[in-house]
Amino acid sequence: MGTHSVQLKHYRAVSSLDRKGNGIHGLILKYYEVGDNMARNIAVYGKGGIGKSTTASNISAALSEEGHRVMQIGCDPKSDSTNTLREGKFIPTVLDTLRSGKRVEISEIVHQGYNDILCVEAGGPEPGVGCAGRGIITAIELLRKRKVFDEYSPDVVIYDVLGDVVCGGFAMPIREGVAEQIYTVSSSDFMAIYAANNLFKGIKKYSNNGGALFSGIIANSINLPVHQDIIQDFSVHTSTTIVEFVPRSLTVTKSELRGKTVIEEAPDSEQAEIYRSLAKKIIDNGQKYVPLPLDVDVLKAWAERWSDRLLEQKGEPSPSSYERAHRIASGTQKGIVRRNGAVTKRVSNELN
Repeated sequence: MGTHSVQLKHYRAVSSLDRKGNGIHGLILKYYEVGDNMARNIAVYGKGGIGKSTTASNISAALSEEGHRVMQIGCDPKSDSTNTLREGKFIPTVLDTLRSGKRVEISEIVHQGYNDILCVEAGGPEPGVGCAGRGIITAIELLRKRKVFDEYSPDVVIYDVLGDVVCGGFAMPIREGVAEQIYTVSSSDFMAIYAANNLFKGIKKYSNNGGALFSGIIANSINLPVHQDIIQDFSVHTSTTIVEFVPRSLTVTKSELRGKTVIEEAPDSEQAEIYRSLAKKIIDNGQKYVPLPLDVDVLKAWAERWSDRLLEQKGEPSPSSYERAHRIASGTQKGIVRRNGAVTKRVSNELN
């Protein structure tokens, strides 16, 4: 265990609900100040089923390969965020341990995973009882009170957070500025884009009150050129950037069926290299800006426009689609105007 003291920065638990908030999923990479080393607070969000936990665990594994001391905390009532870091095994959750009525020992809630990654599952309320968002706050507060971060001195803490519901607990990372940077995982599917647009609204709403800022889209399950075009166009119209294109791959499925990340199960695969590239880009990326979300009517018009286009296309797979995706990802960094430290690229509201 580390010997440096760790100070938790920019954190304040909030139990009140945001009546106008939007439900979102999230994965939070929260960096701490260890000794004299300043690290960053990063969050990655995405709708349910988009590959959030897969992304979280593979980023954790890739960062651990680079020598980072990583802790991953699953903040989802399903309590399966860290499964692929522990060969498919579930671990006791913080809330289940609390419900036992006995004093919680750190060793009961922090478990070792792949490559010495520290695994924690916050857990949730019993089915049909209580609030999962408040449960997450309770779990994180316990970790702080028991000085878990001081005890283990992680370089990086990844919070994999569920947030489908309008709940102060799940929306807290944006509103309270827990993270300094936010990413979203999104495919080209409309509901994933809709969730990303809602996330942008939350970031924009709280940006003037110390809320976290945006740093880019992780485009997931991108295999066809048209998938790339859709998410790229959404990026342009919301003044955002694309960090990485991650293709859908059977390598992920095979690895998870074995209870492992791609990094562990198929370290020499192309998919593993993509996750390593993503982890490095996240560490190296210093962009922080306020996205420009689309109004509901404008988003609907944008989607209908793409629907009309797709009716005219057959969209056959291209063998070079992954290479094309990376060229697009690199191109998203161009044409961006920096003003007062934020990206403020202007786009037309009329979707010309």
